[in-house]
Amino acid sequence: MIAGRSLPIYITIATVFATWFGSETVLGISSTFVDEGLGGIIGDPFGASLCLIVVGLFFARPLYRMKLLTIGDFYRHKYGRTVEVFVSLAICASYIGWVSAQIMALGLVFNVLSNGAISNETGMLIGMSAVLLYTIVGGMWSVAITDFLQMIVIVAGLIVISIYVGHEAGGAGIVIGHAIEAEKFSNFIPGLDFVAIISFIGALVTMMLGSVPQQDVFQRVMSAKDENTAMHGTVIGGCLYFIFAFLPVFIAYSAFVIDPAETGRIMAQDSQIVLPSLIMNHTPLVIQVMFFGALLSAIMSTASGTLLAPSVMFSENILRPMLPHFKDRQFLMLTRACVLGFAGIILLFAFRSDLSIYEIVEQCYKVTLAGAFVPLAFGIYWKRANTAGATLSIIFGVSTWLMLEYLAPEGALPAHLAGLLVGIVGMVIGGYIGKQPAERVTA
Repeated sequence: MIAGRSLPIYITIATVFATWFGSETVLGISSTFVDEGLGGIIGDPFGASLCLIVVGLFFARPLYRMKLLTIGDFYRHKYGRTVEVFVSLAICASYIGWVSAQIMALGLVFNVLSNGAISNETGMLIGMSAVLLYTIVGGMWSVAITDFLQMIVIVAGLIVISIYVGHEAGGAGIVIGHAIEAEKFSNFIPGLDFVAIISFIGALVTMMLGSVPQQDVFQRVMSAKDENTAMHGTVIGGCLYFIFAFLPVFIAYSAFVIDPAETGRIMAQDSQIVLPSLIMNHTPLVIQVMFFGALLSAIMSTASGTLLAPSVMFSENILRPMLPHFKDRQFLMLTRACVLGFAGIILLFAFRSDLSIYEIVEQCYKVTLAGAFVPLAFGIYWKRANTAGATLSIIFGVSTWLMLEYLAPEGALPAHLAGLLVGIVGMVIGGYIGKQPAERVTA
């Protein structure tokens, strides 16, 4: 589950970076930028990288000292079994869409590489089988080692490809200038419009805060060899993620300079294939090998970590208390069975989803933002945080989010942001009217 709490700093950095650097980074962010400009990718990479920095600076040390196996364990120790079960189920559910996005991307890659000979569905099955094999066999240890190797492939591949594609487009200045003329950067700063400011904040905090109470991030913190490694590795990994996330954006937008007519035709079909089509049609074989090697590495590293995370939480926080007689060997087999079961659920979701990769990933964090972040943050830093406050926070936050999603999905105040704010109110009310905890979890 946490690799024996033994990972050195360079492995910790790599596994933090590689877990987030997935299909949404290479295909999702780049295609969304091409469609909507910089304002469309506020959540990722801006919110995503800030999330890792926030975790490193404010959560890594106090959580590491508690010596927990899962993030769900925190909610049990602080608030009791009921809160643990609800939050664990919510976090597990949030991963279904995220991992599905990675599997959908694997299907897309195999389809493009085979010129349509391999269908998206068959490609998903091939990709999931590979990820499932080493995740079940080695758990967090195998995920960490493969993440380290995959990070090397990702970084080296994207640097070389960016240099080559930039040269073909006439230089980085030409590409950036073209994007500026097309007003791809003009919609990032919201200005003085209240609705635009609220929308900006809502998009930013979705991943910046909604991703904090997630098992995959927690696993990387807890797998480090000590708390300093946990803190520094997470912050450095987040900074590297932000820097390298813009390389796929640059490569994809170069297509508008290199072959505007063909790019326009592809945009009319699916903007997610602008980047792979550019590589397939306008680069030599060695660049193609480097790109798809980097892309597959990015997708598989994210898929393995995000497949393991909900499986571990479900077995540890939902099933294990029901099976106190299970010995370690039996529980290990149960956890592996959970990995297999989640893989099946994820495949079904991926086969049926019509959303884009970026949309799926962005939607995943709304439930944890509304129902899990406030109890975690207040549980660490507010001495009055108690079970009543956590319960009210979850009820208020999730019900507000769901109600507004149904009644006013396009309202001025984003539903998940409203859920966060109302969740804070619930925590404060419960903190003052509820029974104070006998033991406090503090930073």
